[in-house]
Amino acid sequence: MNKIAIIYWSGSGNTEAMANAIKTGVDGAGVSCDLYFVSDFDVASINDYDGLILGCPAMGAEVLEECEFQPVFDEMINSLNGKSVALFGSYGWGSGEWMTAWEEQVKEAGADLFENGLIINETPDEDGLNTCEDFGKRFAVSK
Repeated sequence: MNKIAIIYWSGSGNTEAMANAIKTGVDGAGVSCDLYFVSDFDVASINDYDGLILGCPAMGAEVLEECEFQPVFDEMINSLNGKSVALFGSYGWGSGEWMTAWEEQVKEAGADLFENGLIINETPDEDGLNTCEDFGKRFAVSK
């Protein structure tokens, strides 16, 4: 890949820590990478990127964050066809149902989903951050 965007929402900082570690991995693979908090991303620029890494924690009854992340995701979903997309997020309860549902939405949009979504329970520890970094490296060199 030539250029990747990491677009995330974080309330407690857990998903933000994951995003930063994933960016470290992408950078380490020598691939250009831009990191955006979801409200700073211009969906019109989506075609400037070969790959997208989207991050959002589980909220409420295992859903995506509804005020900022979900509206942007809804706006970009029709542009995901043929794109390489990876998903990540943190959560503190439940079974990870939100990630499974999110993966299905991405596949139904025609995106090339990278692996299974990366989930870290609560705050990522050193091993979790290393896992995130490896995830970013693998995605960066996947195409």
